[in-house]
Amino acid sequence: MTQATDAAPGPAEAMFAGDEASRGLGIEVLEYGEGTAELRMTVSPAMVNGHGTAHGGYLFLFADTAFACACNSHGPVTVAAGADIDFVAPAHEGDVLLATARERTRFGRSGIYDVTILRGDEVIAEFRGRSRSIRTVKETR
Repeated sequence: MTQATDAAPGPAEAMFAGDEASRGLGIEVLEYGEGTAELRMTVSPAMVNGHGTAHGGYLFLFADTAFACACNSHGPVTVAAGADIDFVAPAHEGDVLLATARERTRFGRSGIYDVTILRGDEVIAEFRGRSRSIRTVKETR
């Protein structure tokens, strides 16, 4: 994996730079590589639901952002074809979470990626994303 730097942005960095939703929540890209990404997010008061735990939608967004960074690391614009998440333990306000994305396989224009969200050593959620690379105008002719 490589550290995020100020050098010319790679495809995942360029994609994340335009991601107002993720950056607005304070999500940070810590490391990335081909088919991998590691991101950090702190659960803010605005992310907590009526039960006093992190809203599942924010956890999904966090995992989805790590997935997006990993599947866009190869170069072609890649989007989610589908995703699932299993919530394992609650997260709370102030928790610092780490999302680690890993490519499981790529075939044709599709791929499968797993993302684990951790608080320290404790698993908070497991996410599986299915990706699809977008054809360029040149490819469709």
